[in-house]
Amino acid sequence: MREYLPVLIVGAMIGFFSVLFIVIYALEKNKKETMGFDRHMPDGEIIKRLLQYAKPYWKTFVAILFIMLFSIFYDLVGPLLIGDLVELVETDFELSKLFTMVGLYAGLLAVSLLCTYIQAMLLQRIGQKILSKLRQDTFTHIEKLSHAQLNNIPVGKLVTRVSNDPNAISYMFTNILVTLVKNVMVIFGVLVAMLMLNYALTLMVLCFAPFIVLFTVIFRKFSRKAHRKVSDATTDVNTYLSENLSGIKITQIFNREQQKMDDFTVKSRAMKKAKQNRMFVFGIFRPMVYMLNISCVLCLFYLGARGYIKETRWFGQIIDGGIIVSFYMYISKFFNPIQTLAEQFDMLQRSFASAEKIFTILDMVPEVVDEPDAIELEEIRGEIEFKDVWFAYNPGEWVLKGVSFHVQPKQTVAFVGSTGSGKTTILSLICRNYDIQKGQILIDGMDIRKIKIASLRRHFGQMLQDVFLFSGDIRSNIVLRKDDVSDEEVMEACRYVNADSFINKLEGGLDEVVRERGNNFSAGQRQLLSFARTILHKPSVIILDEATANIDTETELLIQDSLERIKTIGTMLIVAHRLSTIQHADNIIVLSHGVIVEQGDHQELLRRKGRYHRLYTLQFSKQQLLKSE
Repeated sequence: MREYLPVLIVGAMIGFFSVLFIVIYALEKNKKETMGFDRHMPDGEIIKRLLQYAKPYWKTFVAILFIMLFSIFYDLVGPLLIGDLVELVETDFELSKLFTMVGLYAGLLAVSLLCTYIQAMLLQRIGQKILSKLRQDTFTHIEKLSHAQLNNIPVGKLVTRVSNDPNAISYMFTNILVTLVKNVMVIFGVLVAMLMLNYALTLMVLCFAPFIVLFTVIFRKFSRKAHRKVSDATTDVNTYLSENLSGIKITQIFNREQQKMDDFTVKSRAMKKAKQNRMFVFGIFRPMVYMLNISCVLCLFYLGARGYIKETRWFGQIIDGGIIVSFYMYISKFFNPIQTLAEQFDMLQRSFASAEKIFTILDMVPEVVDEPDAIELEEIRGEIEFKDVWFAYNPGEWVLKGVSFHVQPKQTVAFVGSTGSGKTTILSLICRNYDIQKGQILIDGMDIRKIKIASLRRHFGQMLQDVFLFSGDIRSNIVLRKDDVSDEEVMEACRYVNADSFINKLEGGLDEVVRERGNNFSAGQRQLLSFARTILHKPSVIILDEATANIDTETELLIQDSLERIKTIGTMLIVAHRLSTIQHADNIIVLSHGVIVEQGDHQELLRRKGRYHRLYTLQFSKQQLLKSE
């Protein structure tokens, strides 16, 4: 009994840790909290959909599998060659045989390294192609979503779906899946090789397998929880940064820097704690697997050495020095893949979670789509008609209630009313940013749902109150969707709307850098660039939604002059709170709570002394008061 005391000590130590982990696992399991990733899509469905992206490259994957077999062959044959070398040195030593075996081993190693390099390069190429395809599909689908759908999804979430989530999926194709397959094949291959070499020692090694499975199952649970907390903490920090960096000017104005810093510190510490917990989980698992590895090696050396020294047999098999060396190498190749499998299976689940998030976006059905019989519209005259239109953003909360009006080609029509009366909604419906629930909207006598959306919007030019400029230069922001435009045509459009008055003063001219959202230009300058952008594309219908709301008086005069010129281009629809900008409109439609209460030209509406007259009088009195001050 004393002879096997070291083995019993090793077994007792492993048993103690096993009982300890089982108790911790059982206590943690009783806690009512969600573990892992909250996913609703089955793994099988996710794999099936992901394989559609890998399908075009199946030949390359088959080639990679064959290349991988050479690497696995080295893992299996290498220990046998080393064992034979040991036996050669101990027994019948010949220098020529030594050179031959060393050369053979070196050749196998070189081929294995070359195969690993080729495999990695091929996988990276495929992974980048799949990554690119996923991002393109996701971004293209997001572009098809309606305004209502986009309003319900945070921009940061969409950015994450396009940028971060595909990376996890690409890593799955380039590393995880191939490594999983290789490790499984290596484990089974090593077992077969060990059984053929010495089944008695193989049985000894397999005695440690149940403990490996036990530790792996427990690790998977705690590692998922740790990864989830890190992910949540990282999301909290990123969300906080995104919001507060965008509003940092407000923070400075109200002198709340210290409070915001304290809040950020709390979130940073939460993320630090989450990462430390994750490190702790991995810091426990890896040493435990390593302990099993070393324990198995110790048992091999102890039992093998005793059998070798006393020339005893294990189950009728003789143990020599070469077998011990071969088994030592095989044990390492047996335990390392198991440890990697446990960690990579967790990463595989994280990749599946990212894939589900992407598929959730891709499965969103666009609410505004082309009808099956929709047609291309080469040109339009600009005649617009609303027939008893009802519309609600939310079911039952009607924004427009039976609105009907008719706009003749080349007419200028203004929409007036208090906030929430439905003015901007009417302009959005004409462009089919939303679909109406009742009624009909006609362009040149044709229902807009019978016209392809891209074709319809191509004939509209929109100038909004909050002008959005992209990072780049002035030229790219004016040209936007046209590539074959000369600088002279761009400057001609700028002169037409008086934008050349400030562009010519800039050092870079059309090449002047535009920073994020155009924050290096004033509101009036951004609006003039918006006008130039619209004019360059020669729209048949021009839409101005509060385009003069946030500009100074000098710029307003320039814009008023621009508007007089733009009127000659096509039909113009204007929403404006400043009634001075719409006095010359052919028709003014006054809205209240989604209903047209009156319409006519400026003088006609003043004579009626209705709602328009009250609004105009109120604004006129306010302007006189400001002048007197």
